[in-house]
Amino acid sequence: MSLITLKNIGVTLADPLFTGLDLTLPKGCRMGLVAANGGGKTTLLHCIAGLTDPTTGDITTARGLRVGFMQQIVPENLRDLSLYDAVLDAMPPEQVDYESWRVDIVLDDLAIPQDLRTRPLGKLSGGWQRMTLLAREMVTEPDALLLDEPTNHLDLTRIGQLQDYLAGLPRDMPMLIASHDRAFLDAVTTHTLFLRSTASRSFALPYSAARDALDESDAADARRFDNDIKKASQLRRQAAKLKNIGINSGSDLLINKTKQLKDRADKLEEAARPAHKERTAGAIRLTNADTHAKALIAFDDVAVTTPDDRLLFKTGKVWINRGDRIVLLGPNGTGKTRLVDMLQRAITCDIDGIRAAPTVVMGYSDQGVTQLDPDDTPMQAITSRFDVGDQRARGLLAAAGFTIDHQNAKTATLSGGQKSRLAMVVLRLTNPNFYLLDEPTNHIDIDGQEALQSELEKHEVSCLLVSHDRTFVRETGTRFWEIQGRKLVEVDSPEPFFAQAMAQGSTLQP
Repeated sequence: MSLITLKNIGVTLADPLFTGLDLTLPKGCRMGLVAANGGGKTTLLHCIAGLTDPTTGDITTARGLRVGFMQQIVPENLRDLSLYDAVLDAMPPEQVDYESWRVDIVLDDLAIPQDLRTRPLGKLSGGWQRMTLLAREMVTEPDALLLDEPTNHLDLTRIGQLQDYLAGLPRDMPMLIASHDRAFLDAVTTHTLFLRSTASRSFALPYSAARDALDESDAADARRFDNDIKKASQLRRQAAKLKNIGINSGSDLLINKTKQLKDRADKLEEAARPAHKERTAGAIRLTNADTHAKALIAFDDVAVTTPDDRLLFKTGKVWINRGDRIVLLGPNGTGKTRLVDMLQRAITCDIDGIRAAPTVVMGYSDQGVTQLDPDDTPMQAITSRFDVGDQRARGLLAAAGFTIDHQNAKTATLSGGQKSRLAMVVLRLTNPNFYLLDEPTNHIDIDGQEALQSELEKHEVSCLLVSHDRTFVRETGTRFWEIQGRKLVEVDSPEPFFAQAMAQGSTLQP
C-alpha cells in the first residue's frame, strides 16, 4: 500500500529542476534520494512535506499520515533555545504539559548527553544540531520520515549510531533520505531514486547496486541514442533527395513527404536524447605543481595540544612524501583538526618539530570553507587573488557550475555545495604541490566526490586529508595515520578504525 504518491511532479524555478516525476513510497520502503548539487533534492522533500507546492503534478498521502521532515538548517527561532526546549517546541501545545516526558525518551534513544540538553542550540556543533533536528521530528511520532543530508557534520561513531537508530524504527515506516554519503545509503536504504531534470530513475536496490543498474541503463540509452541518431540522419538524407525531386517535378506530394520525413527525424532525435546527458553541478578540476623534493613534510615527535596546552597526542617521527595521500583517522576531539591547523601554520612560519621542504606550495580547504570571505562574490574571490582576468574567471566559474547570477552573489548566500566547489576552483588556481584538506567532501554531491577522487589520483597529488566519508577514504587514501591514545600510529587499512567507530555507535549511552 502506497502511503505517499507523486504523479507527474515538476518544479520550475529560474529553470526546470525536474519534470514528469512519478513515485510511490509504500510501507517499509527506505529510499535514497540522489542528485547533483542544485538538482532539486531539498525542493522535492519540501514539496512532499507540504512546505512548497510543485509547479505541476499532484502529491497524495494516506489519510491522517504524519510526515516528519528533518531539514538541513536550524531555524533562527530555535537557535537561542536550549537543546531540550528546541525539541519540546516541536510538540503540539496541547501535549506539552502532560507528555513532555516524550522528549526525554527521544533524547535518550539518540544518546544525547545530559550536559548538552541545557545548552543553547545555536552554540552546539553542527553534528549535535543535526541530532536535535532529528529528535524534533521523532518526538511527534511520525508515520513517514524525510531526511535531508542527515550525516553532515557527524563523525563515524554518530553515523553508526544513526544507522542503528533508523534500523530500530518500525519496519513499515517509509523513509526518503537525501544523502551524498554512499556507505550510509548502502547501509540504510532498500531503494534508490536518481532525481534528474527529466526521466528520473528508481531502482529497488541500495545505492551501490542501483548505481550499477543505472550505469547499465544509461549505457543502453547511449547505444539506442547513437542508433536512433543514425536513423534520423538517414531520414534527413532521404528528405533532402525527395525535396530536390519534388521541386524539380513540381510534386506537392513529394514536398509533403519531405516535411513528414524531417518531422520524423526531429521527433526521433528528441525522443532519443539520453537521460544520462544531465546538467551537472559543474566540473571539479585540480592541478599539481612540480617539486623535486621527496619528503615534503617531516614531523619530529611534535606534541599536539589543546588551546589550553593539554596534550592530545604526539606524532612521533613521520614523513609525508611526494605522491602520498595520507588520511588522518581518529574520533572527534582527539586532535585531527589541531594537527591540520599546526601544519597549515608551519608552511608559512616556523613551528618547532615540523619541517616543510622549501619548495612546498600548500593548497588548504577546511570543512567550513573559512578561506572564503563571505562578503566576496565568487568573481571577487577569484580576481582579487589571482591574475586571471575577468573573462577567464567567468569561464572557470561557469565550468564549475556557477551561473552569472551566482558569480555575482555574495559567497554567504551560496549553498554548501556551491561554496565547496568555489573552494576547489581557488585550490586549482593556487597551483599547489601539497593539499591540506579537512572534510573536502562536505556538501559535495556524489558525482563531485568521484571527480575529486579522480583528480587526486590522476595528478598524483600529495595531501593530508581528514574525512568521515568511508567510501571517499577507501578510494582516495594511500597511507593511513590513526590517533590511538596519545600516539599517532601508521596503520595498513582504515577498516579496523571504521569497524570500531561504527560498533561504538551501537553502544552509545546518553
